[in-house]
Amino acid sequence: MRQWWKDAVIYQIYPRSFADLNGDGMGDLAGVKDRIPYLARLGIDAIWLSPFYTSPQNDAGYDVADFRDVDPRFGTLADFDALVAEAHEAGLRVIVDIVPNHSSSEHDWFQAALAAEPGSPERDRYHFKDGVADGPPNDWQSVFGGDAWTQVPDGQWYLHLFDSTQPDFNWQNPEVAAEFLDILRFWLDRGVDGFRVDVAHGLIKEPDLPDVGDAMNIELLGTVRAPYFDVDGVHEVYRAWRQVLDSYPGDRMAVAEAWVETPQRRANYVRADELHQAFNFDLLTAEFSATAYRRVIDVEMATVAAVDAPPTWVLSNHDRHRHVTRYGDGVLGLARARAASLAMLALPGSTYIYQGEELGLPEVLDLPDELREDPTWERSGHTDKGRDGCRVPLPWQPTGPSFGFGDAPGWLPQPTDWGELSAAAQDGVEGSTLELYRAALRLRRDLLPTGLTWLSAEETGDEVLAFDNGRFRCVVNFGSADVPVTGEVLVSSAEIVDGRLPGNATVWLGR
Repeated sequence: MRQWWKDAVIYQIYPRSFADLNGDGMGDLAGVKDRIPYLARLGIDAIWLSPFYTSPQNDAGYDVADFRDVDPRFGTLADFDALVAEAHEAGLRVIVDIVPNHSSSEHDWFQAALAAEPGSPERDRYHFKDGVADGPPNDWQSVFGGDAWTQVPDGQWYLHLFDSTQPDFNWQNPEVAAEFLDILRFWLDRGVDGFRVDVAHGLIKEPDLPDVGDAMNIELLGTVRAPYFDVDGVHEVYRAWRQVLDSYPGDRMAVAEAWVETPQRRANYVRADELHQAFNFDLLTAEFSATAYRRVIDVEMATVAAVDAPPTWVLSNHDRHRHVTRYGDGVLGLARARAASLAMLALPGSTYIYQGEELGLPEVLDLPDELREDPTWERSGHTDKGRDGCRVPLPWQPTGPSFGFGDAPGWLPQPTDWGELSAAAQDGVEGSTLELYRAALRLRRDLLPTGLTWLSAEETGDEVLAFDNGRFRCVVNFGSADVPVTGEVLVSSAEIVDGRLPGNATVWLGR
């Protein structure tokens, strides 16, 4: 039997922005459970929950204070168990985020480290170092801006690749490795089907923590090697994790968030004895063009084939501008986003959808500065607006204080016209983005792609990509002029008139 995750469509839920059942303005696990029927009808195979753990929320839950409990803002462990049961009853798998690179500064281990002496076992769980020349131990910079080191009262410094409230674990310490194996088992025992591994490439640092030098401003979402990203020793961690995952029934899996230098380096994370998937972000960062898409698809297919792993595809997530806006915003951006989504869903392998993209939501670019919560905003000195614009609460109804997100305004304000994009406003409306996704996901489940063969573009030109995935043909028109297509139309992102596919559109055709 084919393992489910090899061709699953996985829907990312950002819990604080998905659905607010208790009316406090913050999404919760009960809200997710309440929307399981919507998710099942959409046609996905699994949900991925961004962090819901106990946290001071300095980085929207990616600063975890207790890896084995639910933050009261989101509910309780009983709520989590009920959600998993409801999802499984509906035929949906459940993947949860795990954040192994760092903890919250409010974690018991870090509080114990602050209270302990330099050189103590408590401090060895993190990276505490003496400074150099009245400054930090090296020149590393935080991904969120500023130094990656903060000094404590006794003079030592601790490392945080992200916010100062997110100290990095020392993965050379066996206590850290053992702790996370136990955390994996805790959630596997509660029935989760897999994990999305946050900053999977960042756990191991090079010995002696050398300076970066001229490449000092290295981004998380980039492809430059660093002494704290994609160090080879990280693979030993995942070999141990794979043994735990394989010890449970039901094809449990893990997918790595690994922003690395080359696709070949990314493939190292999905060798047979390591993780099951690694996000391929290259479509997410590619321009909307036939040349760019062809290059990304060819490289991904060849790279994963070398390690016998499935390809993965994603166009939006909680860290990047929504692809409606990246592709031009407005009518043009939406048309291109619909075309890109339909093209992605026609590809073999596993696909990740970010909540709200099935509604065609754009990035919110005009949030009031005083409401921004992403730590990048403050740490960059208000020069980088951060990621809040893709995290605005979803609209479920055409009216109401938060368009059905909850009974009160959400933690971030929604644009006033989002009622028109709400799930209820699009439900059953022919041609709506929601119904396009439903139709495509239903067809994909019945006609699961089995491969990829490029078709000649001689008749349609250089701005068109056409391929056969073993079950149907997909034609993507990246240009502005109509192009001819022939065959039975299965689903299309724009209306086919007189056998012609409009510009910025995709169609699936019978073989």
